[in-house]
Amino acid sequence: MQDQSFQNPEVIKAEQWKLFKKQLDYIFENSPYYRRLFLENSISPDEIKSFDDLIKIPVTSKEDLQKFNSEFISVPEEEIIDFVTTSGTLGSPVNFALNNADLDRLAENEYRSYLMTGVKKEDKVQITTTLDRRFMAGMAYFLGLRKLGAGIIRTGSGLPQLQWESIERFKPNYLVAVPSFLLKMIRFAEENKIDFKNSSIKAAICIGEPLRDQDFKLNALGRKITKKWNITLFSTYASTEMSTAFTECPDHKGNHVATDLIHTEILKENGKHVLPGEIGELVVTPLGTETMPLLRFATGDMLTYQDKPCSCGRNTIRLSSVIGRKQQKMKLKGTSLYPQHIIEVLNKYGKLDSYIIEARLDNFNNDLVQVLIPDNFKELGELKDLFKSTLNVTPELKALKLEEINNLKFPKGSRKPQIFRDLR
Repeated sequence: MQDQSFQNPEVIKAEQWKLFKKQLDYIFENSPYYRRLFLENSISPDEIKSFDDLIKIPVTSKEDLQKFNSEFISVPEEEIIDFVTTSGTLGSPVNFALNNADLDRLAENEYRSYLMTGVKKEDKVQITTTLDRRFMAGMAYFLGLRKLGAGIIRTGSGLPQLQWESIERFKPNYLVAVPSFLLKMIRFAEENKIDFKNSSIKAAICIGEPLRDQDFKLNALGRKITKKWNITLFSTYASTEMSTAFTECPDHKGNHVATDLIHTEILKENGKHVLPGEIGELVVTPLGTETMPLLRFATGDMLTYQDKPCSCGRNTIRLSSVIGRKQQKMKLKGTSLYPQHIIEVLNKYGKLDSYIIEARLDNFNNDLVQVLIPDNFKELGELKDLFKSTLNVTPELKALKLEEINNLKFPKGSRKPQIFRDLR
């Protein structure tokens, strides 16, 4: 595989179409699910002659993947090496599987991501995410670094003391981390008089949480981290189903799309493409996957994109951070909101260490949005004013014991904190 990002846009598009057509033929030949889908909809792969023809193919939802899971397997079962599950953000986790070729492709993807952020063979990278618990991303980070040949410190998730002890012991210059965990590391360092500002760490490759807004500037969470700790933050975006990561370059102007590894569409509700800067749902077709290939998979993630060349010289499109999940859209007193809008206000406010956002329906089937906050928090008026001035609406604030909030935030078996609960 060769990175096409610096080629002429027309060349990039033509080369991507060749790879897409090859993937389409493979899927029709090997995927029981898509063979049935094509037959039921009277579609032949030969009818798909350009990207404009993709509208003929129905999108695949996460519900489809869950309901017909085994039908997506496109290789003999004995070829499968790695069994993983999705994070289950909006429901129960979905099974996913990879063969040797898929793991090689995963390594290639992360290898390129690391190169884009500036990681070199002589660098050391501390991975602060789990490699177990059926988590694909942790394996991907390891495989990419192994391909690059960089030093790897596998500390796993949590345990700030172990993170700082490992930094002192091995002197890594990069971290792979969830942004909010960086804040926990900072807090631990301050409480234990660790000279974190003069540590070996110069940058963090951040996962799982948005770091930037639609204009690619650091959001409140990103600013909070860099105000305390002068390190470079790199935004990334990925999911198990995509088997691909979108990563920003040192110019920090959006997450670059590796067009030879994945085809992206950003669509309106009616299935038409949005214009650059408009919010739409990301629909993806990973290229080169073998075990569970997906065709026009609707991620549910709402974001924007830019198609002008990046100042780094790459000519592929760039994605914004995820603004919210399609199913998570809320209407509060006529104003459309995603959880990320509320999270951004709370992070900007900076005085709440823990909170939960809940959405439910009232007696008239209108959205009721509550923010659960610790019962010892007293600045309710101040926070309401900030919501009103920032979002033009104010969610209901409900006091709860901190222990209860944390129990809701970290449900048993979850790999990620659950900040938003959709009870509608």
